[in-house]
Amino acid sequence: MSMQFLSDNELVRLYMKGNEECLSILIKRHKRRIFSYIYLITRNKELSEDVFQETFFKVIQTLKKQQYNEEGKFLPWLLRISKNLIIDHYRKAKKMPGVSCVVNEEGEETSIFDIIPEQHHARDTEEAKQFKEMIRHLVNDLPVDQREVVIMRMYYDMSFKEISEFTNVSINTSLGRMRYALLNLKKMLEHRKTEIFI
Repeated sequence: MSMQFLSDNELVRLYMKGNEECLSILIKRHKRRIFSYIYLITRNKELSEDVFQETFFKVIQTLKKQQYNEEGKFLPWLLRISKNLIIDHYRKAKKMPGVSCVVNEEGEETSIFDIIPEQHHARDTEEAKQFKEMIRHLVNDLPVDQREVVIMRMYYDMSFKEISEFTNVSINTSLGRMRYALLNLKKMLEHRKTEIFI
């Protein structure tokens, strides 16, 4: 069977046994998702490329030292490494950016809020564009933990189990954060007298 069809775990095990090709397959498999997650937060392509490279440098270091113990959770592990590197960077810079845009699966820059289901049929109308822009600003105003769960759930389509594992909180806490995020968004929308449903 071609190595392309092996699971992440199987590829990791083979790489740790010395098969260098497995790492290339893993990087190619997850490149867009990891890079878009990094860019989602940083909004800086140059910084995103640096963090992406550093993420896989840390992956290589960990695997070479036979220290990988995230059985069956390779992608959440990659995301966690990326997140920690971004946090480290902004701790040093003492500034965290707001959420704005991402690179989609086709490699195109797009607003994170393009993925919010709309009740409008005319997506390209000026009104729809203004609504997306307003939602973007509203989500930026959410507490970080709520903003994070909205992004992971709506853009990455992660389950609440995956979100809870990634953020190291219980599923109930993840659900609670999503609930409060949606309540806060609705309150903010009502405050702006916008009669639209999320």
